[in-house]
Amino acid sequence: MSKNIHFTGQPLFSQILSLIDKQEIKSFSHKGGYDKYVKKFDGYSHFVVMLYGVLMRYDSLREIVIGMLSEAGKLQHLGINYMVKRSTLSEANNRRSSEFFSKIYFSLYQKHKTVLADSQSTRSWEHLLHIMDSTTISLFSNVLKGVGRNPKHGKKKGGIKVHTVMRADEGLPYDVHFTSAATHDHVMLRKLKLTNGAFLAMDRAYIDYKVFEKFTQDGVFYVTKMKKNQRFETQQSCYRVNEKGLVVLNDAKVIFSKDDIKHTSRKIEYWEQNKKQSSVLLTNNFELDPDEIIEIYKRRWQIELLFKQLKQNFPLKYFYGESVNAIQTQILVTLITNLLLTVIKKKVKRDWSFSNLVTMVRQTLMYYINLYSFCENPEKAWLDIIQEREKSPPMPSLFD
Repeated sequence: MSKNIHFTGQPLFSQILSLIDKQEIKSFSHKGGYDKYVKKFDGYSHFVVMLYGVLMRYDSLREIVIGMLSEAGKLQHLGINYMVKRSTLSEANNRRSSEFFSKIYFSLYQKHKTVLADSQSTRSWEHLLHIMDSTTISLFSNVLKGVGRNPKHGKKKGGIKVHTVMRADEGLPYDVHFTSAATHDHVMLRKLKLTNGAFLAMDRAYIDYKVFEKFTQDGVFYVTKMKKNQRFETQQSCYRVNEKGLVVLNDAKVIFSKDDIKHTSRKIEYWEQNKKQSSVLLTNNFELDPDEIIEIYKRRWQIELLFKQLKQNFPLKYFYGESVNAIQTQILVTLITNLLLTVIKKKVKRDWSFSNLVTMVRQTLMYYINLYSFCENPEKAWLDIIQEREKSPPMPSLFD
């Protein structure tokens, strides 16, 4: 029987690592001082081992080490010559700054952003749209301050909040910050820097009149949802009615006042038929059609899908360490893994769902098969076997 048509001389994991510049990572590690007092387990080896653990969805350091031991003969293909021990990996997660992995992520983002960009966007604002949001990850120990009330029984869990900003046409964060879960979202809004003409979609947690006024002065447009308790003064408004004579949209110019700040905004209230309720949006753009403003806010859902994708496909329930540095390191490696698999998904001609692609990569990670050939036609090898069986003469029977 012929050899598998997907066979290649490198494990699939090695092909994923080809998307990464090994020398650049070693340079980050050496110049940044992240290998200080390290004898064998350098920054690159640490990164590869952590990437392996996240791809395989292992929940503990013991699982990672046992998994690496089972693939000892293939480690040379991965560019590492040291079999890590559990204590060494634990110490590295606590001591090697998560800033090292942050540099790797943003370097990979810059390298592959042309592949990530969606060139099929038709609206003028799609290439200018940025989306901002945060997601909270609960921790079993109170490493970082959690959010919400203290429980009546037992110790309160900690939590880490991951603040992200992404371009709508790329689908991956270009800015990532970590805070405790108790930190309010609008604190990060003040640190954001956008260019003239940019659009920013966000939820109601980011409402800050002082920042909104600065956006208006800088020519940056925001779109957000209005809070129920906000007070305002209406200057002018117009309505849209349907064929039944019912009001389905109210487009108004309003002024918000707080302390010595006055901010002029556009309030768009529209009826959502599927939810049987009205929603109210705020924006400082008075030129776009209301339907386009509504569409911009709906695009905010992309970042929610990103958070869902990360939490469903990668190990973010159990962490490989209890220090803040170890937790941030694992989250950053998860973001790197997500980026690499998104690049592969873009390059593969066959249209796979992200979860199915992750499953295929996880199941064949250390197999000697061609990554792109297998992803584009995984049934090919089996169909060839069936075809070969049909061509060969039937086995003789004792009763022939």
